Amino acid sequence: MKSLKNRYLLILLLAIVAIGQAGCVKIFGLEPQKNYDYHPQTLDNNINVTARKFLEDRASGTGIANSATDTIFKYMKAGLDYAGIDLAEFEKADRTYLFMTNDAIRVSTVKTTGGITTTTISAGLWFDYPMVTSVNPTTGIPVTKPATKWSDYPKEDVKNYFLYLIGQGRYNFADLNETNKPIQSLLPANTALSKSSMLGYFANGRGFDQAGLFYLKILNNSDSAPIVHNNKTNDRSGGYVATNGIIHVFGASLAPGLPVL
Repeated sequence: MKSLKNRYLLILLLAIVAIGQAGCVKIFGLEPQKNYDYHPQTLDNNINVTARKFLEDRASGTGIANSATDTIFKYMKAGLDYAGIDLAEFEKADRTYLFMTNDAIRVSTVKTTGGITTTTISAGLWFDYPMVTSVNPTTGIPVTKPATKWSDYPKEDVKNYFLYLIGQGRYNFADLNETNKPIQSLLPANTALSKSSMLGYFANGRGFDQAGLFYLKILNNSDSAPIVHNNKTNDRSGGYVATNGIIHVFGASLAPGLPVL
């Protein structure tokens, strides 16, 4: 019985091999899959508006998705307004703009316990770079709590932070590779962040690189590899071609300090 079973298995195996070698044989009435050449295609990444209009439309809900819920840059726009940055900066040519989604700035968690509802910041810039409430006199380690609004940060810090996210020159995928490329931002040289938040504890306590540089690279050589900011944060979507520059969108906080290269 065992020998007969083995013979059946051998016959079945030989049949499978024969079928695999015969390109035109039908299996259960179906044609076998034919070889084909893969031709990758890139969608049109031109948004046909300035970076400013893209920002404002997608902050107010009157943008591309044409929906009142499409306010993905609402908190970025609020930060720019708080800092007093003239949005004409987003209309100037030959720049690389790093945009931050709402989640990149703050993710709020709502919890109800005993009938009491509390909302806490659990991720994003306000959580990753919290406010410093005091410094432990023994260890020198800051004691912190998450920010809950832009105005928790000094206005000058927020202004400089957003200037740091505007690069001079156009840097899209074709201009980058797996090696970090230094890009000059609009941040003036020798600018420092205050120690009122953890934003100011990078770059040897200055917060920013003192030349105002940030780095971009492509993670690897695959077709879908993201752009990486300062060796830390992958883009959420990148390569938008505005009429005046390039936009890369990030869904997580962007570090102000330079990476370890």
